[in-house]
Amino acid sequence: MTQTDTRENTAVLSNYVPPQLETLTLEVLQGKIVVLTINRPDRMNSMVVKMFEEFNTVAYALRDTDARALIIRGAGDRVFCAGFDLDEISVITEMGVREFLRFQETATGGLAALHHLPFPVIAAIHGAASGGGLALALACDIRLVAPTAKFNAAFVKVGLSVGELGTSWQLTRLVGPGRAAEIAYTARFVGAEEAARIGLANRVVPSEDLFDEAVAVAEAIASNSPGGVRMSKRALQRNQEVTSYAAALELENRGQALLTRGADMPEALAAFKEKRAPRFTGQ
Repeated sequence: MTQTDTRENTAVLSNYVPPQLETLTLEVLQGKIVVLTINRPDRMNSMVVKMFEEFNTVAYALRDTDARALIIRGAGDRVFCAGFDLDEISVITEMGVREFLRFQETATGGLAALHHLPFPVIAAIHGAASGGGLALALACDIRLVAPTAKFNAAFVKVGLSVGELGTSWQLTRLVGPGRAAEIAYTARFVGAEEAARIGLANRVVPSEDLFDEAVAVAEAIASNSPGGVRMSKRALQRNQEVTSYAAALELENRGQALLTRGADMPEALAAFKEKRAPRFTGQ
């Protein structure tokens, strides 16, 4: 089935029971907007093995719902996510090669699953997004930042490389290879204003307005055709990976053809003619 089809097994958020989580919290707002909070404020919202497992759990729990947008934020007002908890990094160093590879596949799979959710993902970032926290921010479609936000690819500081959790792929595409190289090799912090200037963040928002602005963006997204937004995300993501202009056009043509067969496009045209707001159903 295509992303614009009505799925009989799609979970309705109004009846949705979030999964039980230890390191994250999940909340459903009005308008089919979901909020995922990294909930380890006493540990700078740092990551542990369990968190990566729960990223997978959240993504798979949400992907077949009628959610319209996901907002990711850090608990408290100090840090978005400080990367892997260094007090627990011995867990990684004690793993055998095969065990570590399974862990890597779980960790990268969790962030990739969030990245590939069929609806937009918005990061609301205050304080540091370091290492794995940077990777999590990069996995989102939109990054709104408070003036306190700062990013760094901390991997080389702990003897690892920027080739971690999709960072090398995402960062290069957002800021270009030269800037990505400098950020990766020096592990320096990139502040909020610079992040917005180089394309690492969408824009800077006053700290007290950050979450409200993220909700406003999510509401603006949710006011549009569900199928149109989902197919737009699919086109934007997939066309970063295709190797030719012709392949990109083919993907776009197929998506537009599918959308014209749904109910939302005729409804939008009728609403325009009748000078009223459209009533989108996603069917």
